[in-house]
Amino acid sequence: METDYLTIQASGNHELEIKKSRFIGDLGRVTSEDEAKAFIAAVTAREPKATHHCWAYLIGEHDEIQRESDNGEPSGTAGVPILTVLQRNHLHNVIAVVTRYFGGIKLGAGGLIRAYSNSTSTAIEAVGVVKLVRQQAMTLTVDYPHFDRLNHYLTENNIAILDTSYTDQVAITIAVDLADVAATQTAITNLLSDRLTLKLGDIAYNEVPVEINASSRSDD
Repeated sequence: METDYLTIQASGNHELEIKKSRFIGDLGRVTSEDEAKAFIAAVTAREPKATHHCWAYLIGEHDEIQRESDNGEPSGTAGVPILTVLQRNHLHNVIAVVTRYFGGIKLGAGGLIRAYSNSTSTAIEAVGVVKLVRQQAMTLTVDYPHFDRLNHYLTENNIAILDTSYTDQVAITIAVDLADVAATQTAITNLLSDRLTLKLGDIAYNEVPVEINASSRSDD
């Protein structure tokens, strides 16, 4: 990908009980359909006695690959609700598998849609969401008298520090959003009256935690 995007913080799962049926929502990061199929197979193997393993995934910068499956549930009551929750949370390169153990009470179409939606939503809340931001490493080398002032600036502006090295000088490596590189470089240079050495490093994705929007829950 060449743009920032949201995805889950880590693989994980969360379980709900709804009218005696167990619903286990599993989430994972995937970048290909082979990875998605392997994830589905792993969950299925872990829960071999389950009644259903319903799933959906989104892959690609513009969600070019979108798949979903009801896995035996009535058409449109499982796969599409799972996919819809992923879309409403603006997640990318992610798969959700919701495993159901039938508890003997039928939920009806509306109940199934709510159950699979809520299972996916609560799993997302449980594992967390991060924004993968394209950032550039920037190493700032300063004399010790200027260190506190620089460190205060970085803290006040919420700039991530990747590494700090103490020798005859202090070298601080920071991560700056690509869009802010030029402005940050100018601001720090002006702050220290050009009394520093600045070196640009690699561009990489770094994870930034974000607050989860739980508006896709269906609790009624």
